[in-house]
Amino acid sequence: MRKKITVVGAGNVGATTAHWLATRELGDVVLVDIAEGIPQGKALDLRQSTPIIGKDVALTGSNSYAETANSDIVILTAGLARKPGMSRDDLLKKNYEVIEQCVNQVVAHSPNSILILVTNPLDAMAQAAFKLSKFSRNRVIGMAGVLDSARFATFIAMELDVSVENVSAFVLGGHGDTMVPLPRFTTVAGIPITELLDAATIQKLVQRTANGGAEIVSYLKTGSAYYAPAAAAVQMAEAILKDKKQILPCAAYLEGEYGIQGLFVGVPCKLGARGIESVIQVKLTAEEQAALNKSADAVRQLVQVIGV
Repeated sequence: MRKKITVVGAGNVGATTAHWLATRELGDVVLVDIAEGIPQGKALDLRQSTPIIGKDVALTGSNSYAETANSDIVILTAGLARKPGMSRDDLLKKNYEVIEQCVNQVVAHSPNSILILVTNPLDAMAQAAFKLSKFSRNRVIGMAGVLDSARFATFIAMELDVSVENVSAFVLGGHGDTMVPLPRFTTVAGIPITELLDAATIQKLVQRTANGGAEIVSYLKTGSAYYAPAAAAVQMAEAILKDKKQILPCAAYLEGEYGIQGLFVGVPCKLGARGIESVIQVKLTAEEQAALNKSADAVRQLVQVIGV
């Protein structure tokens, strides 16, 4: 039997996620959104591409969660973008309401699914989904570290003029300004970048990675990134659906790992059929641990606003 994947939200991120899922032939896809006609139209358009790309995937668009029943994975991309005059807390509360509605539907229709959160602010929304769903912590995962690591790897490859396939980047912490890229664990063909780049250049790349989303927004003016975020979510889904035991940086609910308790923070995780199969702990320097704690504190402030 084919796997079933639901993508909640048919905007740029959701539709692109459905596209990547189809190209990887990971399973049948249901695209669900409250906007009438949008998920149906985009799903039909994508389905009509499958004979061309040679992928046997059924894509369905719906305004009802009934179509999503018994999904193996649900990728949540729905949410509002920040509008002029809207505070960060306003956005946080609005998107919490969106996630609450979505998660209640997912739990009712796909109680055995694994949730991958993409909606921002990512770490807080993952925490909300975890608390609302009452799923075990291995079944609620935030997509952030894969994207941040990909951005870091991209900038390193550009700087050194090497293949992106040679670069293995390592990023911890929350998604955003407080992320914690770790240069000493970041390598090019196994060589730490600290051996290939000077400290000033590494710091420049770290800063560009932290501002990766904002840089794209500054170009687009009226939108934000969606190709890379969608690809990142699909990489996580593929690791789970194929039981790959792949180690990827994900936002995970920590229960003492890295000295952090009861909070979603980006850490390396082994992803397999059960979702997060283990959290990989590495020994951090005092400076790295302090940066991770600062990142966790920023997430804690957000979850306190929505009371989760």
